[in-house]
Amino acid sequence: MDRVISKDGTSIAYERSGSGPRVILIGGNLDDGSENAPLVPALAERFTVLNYARRGRGESGDTLPYAVAREIEDIVALIDAAGAPVHLFGASSGGALAFEATLAGLPVERIAVYEVPYLTDEDIVQQYRAYVEQLQHALSARRRGDALDLFMRLAGSGEEDIAAAHTSPMWPSLESLAPTLAYDAACLGDGRPPVTRLARITQPTLVATGGTPDPHTAGLQPGFFDAAADVIAAHVPKAERRVVEGQGHVADPAVLAPVLAEFLAR
Repeated sequence: MDRVISKDGTSIAYERSGSGPRVILIGGNLDDGSENAPLVPALAERFTVLNYARRGRGESGDTLPYAVAREIEDIVALIDAAGAPVHLFGASSGGALAFEATLAGLPVERIAVYEVPYLTDEDIVQQYRAYVEQLQHALSARRRGDALDLFMRLAGSGEEDIAAAHTSPMWPSLESLAPTLAYDAACLGDGRPPVTRLARITQPTLVATGGTPDPHTAGLQPGFFDAAADVIAAHVPKAERRVVEGQGHVADPAVLAPVLAEFLAR
């Protein structure tokens, strides 16, 4: 792993591969960079790819108190290391961070996002507000398992899935990432698509979703991610809406990578 030092002194771990135009991959909830890692080999055939662990995750450090501005400074440090301009790809809540970085004026040429979990239904917005409040209480009390349970319920997991997760070998690593659930919530703001601000994004933007419901989010309303993507695409002036057929919330890299490469190479 290579490292950059962010403005506040936090060490950010990343891997760099390939050559060509620069692409930074931004992970979502409970991801330390592992979910985007399978995209790297295919994209590295045409791009310089930086896949990093967001602060508080994996081998990256953390500095409290958290602020979205500090996450944006982490991306600035990566750009300083790689060279500007860059393309951004954000998966899930990482897409919201990609938008925030672009709106902050970073030298971004193109943006691609996949299944950004903005909320378009008022009932779910109210559930999200309750989730954020309960999440803060759980994390303040260092009840990381409870924080994960709250997130899984919000994401549509059933109680059997949650119980099974507790006995999974992955549970300890998920608990280590639990504090970053609050970071993703901060990137999403009040949960609604920030349509007025999205309208200020002038870069070409790919807004993608999968065409298949994910079994781990079965409790969400049908079309949850599509509804959010439609709102994003309706407000970002140079947005291109795309459905990647047959894919769930974590897309097959063999299917998604060519879609991203084609768009980012234009």
